[in-house]
Amino acid sequence: MAVLIALFYFFYFALIGVHVIFIPKILSQVGYEPSAIGIILASAPLVRFAIPFLFLRGFRLSQSTFFAALALMTLGAGGFYPALEHFWPLLMVNILFGIGIALILPYIEVIALEQIGKERYGKIRLFGSFGFIAIALILVKYLSTPYVGITFLIAMAFITMLFGALIGWRERHTSDSECDATSAECRFTIRDHIPLWIGFFLMQVSFGPFYNFFTIYTTDHGVSLDTTVWLWSFGVIAEIIMFYFQGKLLHRNLNALLWITAAITSFRWLLVALFPNSLVVLFASQSLHAFSFALFHTVSISVLFSLYKARRLAQQFFFGISYGLGGFAGALGAGVVYQYAPTYLFVAGAVAALGATLAFRVNNR
Repeated sequence: MAVLIALFYFFYFALIGVHVIFIPKILSQVGYEPSAIGIILASAPLVRFAIPFLFLRGFRLSQSTFFAALALMTLGAGGFYPALEHFWPLLMVNILFGIGIALILPYIEVIALEQIGKERYGKIRLFGSFGFIAIALILVKYLSTPYVGITFLIAMAFITMLFGALIGWRERHTSDSECDATSAECRFTIRDHIPLWIGFFLMQVSFGPFYNFFTIYTTDHGVSLDTTVWLWSFGVIAEIIMFYFQGKLLHRNLNALLWITAAITSFRWLLVALFPNSLVVLFASQSLHAFSFALFHTVSISVLFSLYKARRLAQQFFFGISYGLGGFAGALGAGVVYQYAPTYLFVAGAVAALGATLAFRVNNR
């Protein structure tokens, strides 16, 4: 099972890499205005935020739901080809795609933690980072036309579906241990741990300047595009190293690790804000991606895994509130700050991460 999960992560995050890195450029090449691109790309995070609330009304992330999500993801990716040059059809297929990816990863994360354990999780999850880097390095050489990128998107979705289906099929022969969140015993609510969820939200808000404007920010300060690509790659390499060696850290106080990694993230964004022209400092800040993403991610899903009996739903809400709502708010906020006060772009990110630090500290008491 570990090999299947590793291969799934590789192709799933290769798929995410195509969608995040290249689809915006492809839409621009086709002729979409920035506002239209923003609407299309914002639809997936909003769907990721909205989907978990359906499961509070009796829906369950069961094996059949997982198979349906794999189908939706693949159909959505396939729909990019005929819909690419038509706004409303493209928005619809991107929403279908967003629904699929919003349901798939929480299901796999729970299986990974159950089958592999939190200590070995990072050594399997790092294959997702390899996939993300690999697709970036390969597709950049072959992106001669927009439809080449769409073909890669469809291919990665199809392979992801195959490995996801194999994992789901093997899980069909085991009992479904997921609690029904509507039952009293497995009741799921964020109200019992509000500071924790605020921290998750603010942590991802702090990444808004990085995920959406880091390339623009560095090149505006005289760093070449080639060097900026290496900065991105260096951050992913740091994340891979942390995923591999983080096992021993996970035996420590996980709640304390949450606020420590958030504090490191705040310091990271402050470095970028204060020294935008220094390559040494920028590379040093990228090395901290090991803590602000890799370690933080594993600690977060491990905390939720132990905190809630409705584990898949908890993972869905984690992705929905952080990467969904937090990612959406972070992107919008970063755009406003960069337009009207560009000097303070990463200061705003540092403030958001500091807010996450305080929220996690309150939750840790």
